[in-house]
Parts: sequence; C-alpha cells; structure tokens
Amino acid sequence: MTEQIQQNIQVLDTDEIDLRELFSAIWAGKWSILVTTIMFSIAAVFYAISLPNIYKSEVTLAPAGESSGTKIPGQLGGLAALAGVNIGGEGVEKTALALEILKSREFLGRFIEQNDLYVAFMAAKGWDRANDKLLIDAEIYNQETKEWLREVEAPFKPKPSAQETIEEFEKFFAVSQDKETSMVSLSVQHYSPFLAKQLADKLVVAINEDMRQRELDEAEKSIEYLNIKIEETNLADLRTMLFALIEEQTKVVMLANVRNEYVFKTVDPAVVSEKKEKPARALICILGFMLGGMLSVLFVLVRYFSNRR
Repeated sequence: MTEQIQQNIQVLDTDEIDLRELFSAIWAGKWSILVTTIMFSIAAVFYAISLPNIYKSEVTLAPAGESSGTKIPGQLGGLAALAGVNIGGEGVEKTALALEILKSREFLGRFIEQNDLYVAFMAAKGWDRANDKLLIDAEIYNQETKEWLREVEAPFKPKPSAQETIEEFEKFFAVSQDKETSMVSLSVQHYSPFLAKQLADKLVVAINEDMRQRELDEAEKSIEYLNIKIEETNLADLRTMLFALIEEQTKVVMLANVRNEYVFKTVDPAVVSEKKEKPARALICILGFMLGGMLSVLFVLVRYFSNRR
C-alpha cells in the first residue's frame, strides 16, 4: 500500500515537473514568440488594408400573385390544357418559377450581356470614391484600347466567356425567399455602391419583364388557338366554353399590359449603401494575431523537445 502511494506521488511530481518544463520552454522562447506574433499581426494588417471595400445593395420584394394559372371549371379542364391554358392548382407557382428563372444561367447570361458587365465583374479591382469610378486591373483589361489582356490557356480566351462571368457574378448576387412571409430578398454586392444599387433595380425590372412577356406570349397563343376552334364548331355549348376560356386569357393579357411589377412588387427599394459590407478588417487582424501566437508557441515547443531528445 505504501509503495502504491509513493508511486502516485512520483506520478504527480512528474506531471508537475512536465508542466513547469512546458512553461519554462515557452518562457525561454518568449522573444521568438513575440517577434513571430508581431510579424503575423503586421502581415494581417497590411493584407486587410489591401482588400478593397465591397458594398451591398438589397431590395425587398413581395409576390404580386400567387399562381401563374387561372382557376378553370373541371368541364373546361381538358380543352384548356389542349389550348395551352394554365389550370389553377396544376401550374407552377409564379413566384417560385420567377425565382428559378432569376437564378438560371440563361437569364443571368442575358442580363450580363444586355448591361455589358464583363469589365465590371472580370476586370475591376476597386472603386475610386472621389471620382465615382471603377478601378480596372491594367493587366486584365486596357481601358484605352478596349482590349482584353488576360493570359489564359485554351479553351479560354482573353475576353471572358459568358459562363466565366456568370460564375463571378453569382459570387456577388443572392436571392432568397422567406418561407413564412413569402417576402423575397434580392441583393447585389460590388466595389461600387452605385453600381450595386443600379444592378439590384435592373434585376427586379428584368425578371418582371421576363415573366410578363412569357405569360403574355402564352396567353396570346392560347387566344389565337381558341378563336380557330370557335370558327370550326357550331355547337353552342362548346362555343360558350371556348368564349369563357378566351375571357380568362384576355384577363391575363390585360394584366400583363397594364402592370409593370408583374411578379414582384417592391416593398423596400434598394439604396446606395454608405457602409461597406466587407471585408471585416478588424477580424482579419485578430485572426492574424492569434494565428501568429499559436504557430510561434507550437514552433518553440517542438524545437525544445526535439533538442531535448
């Protein structure tokens, strides 16, 4: 029993000595730790300063309508489907469809092309607040000659492709819907707060126009088809049903022509942000300080125990 107690005391003494030895090793390498931590901190500060400000512009939208289709009586269902008329309960919800179109490569590629956003997202490296001017990377794009100077390997070309630009644009673009309130939040980030605000507004206009034109074309084709069928039949009941379908599609045409905010209504419009969204420079500096401290302590301990062995 006495031997066991003595062994336990020796183990405790050994642990205490090891702990003291650990602190002694850290204290012996305190200058290395201090210098390394300071170097990492300075590097983190310079890195944080070198990062350009990125601003965010956000718009809140409310769905303008619940369903893309019109509720049609059961007796007209088969005929309506044949004419290409959306049937209530079977059509895709207008808001959900608009959100998927808004995030699609086809829509974003067309939006980028129409607004000529290649330089803004593929060559910009910052923003000159005093002159409200984008800072362009001269190694990527020559502003005087309008020439792309990127050095890339095949199949890529000096001028960025639509697919490359879409991938870059998606890093600055976000859209989501609150499941409880159905409100839609659309945001655009960029070096220029003015450009971010403009693009957020243009995206709302573009998706409303896209959906409006889709349903307008569909309704007009449906009316054209139904008019042909009316001329081909002499049955009074059938003609009555066809006229009812035309009436429903005429309502769709009317709404498409008079309502600019066809799918989304603006609740809270985008504004030019006065505060940057990122980078979080203070956090970068803190992380640099902590990383330098941990790595330097680890290096001192590894060196100490290696020399001891």
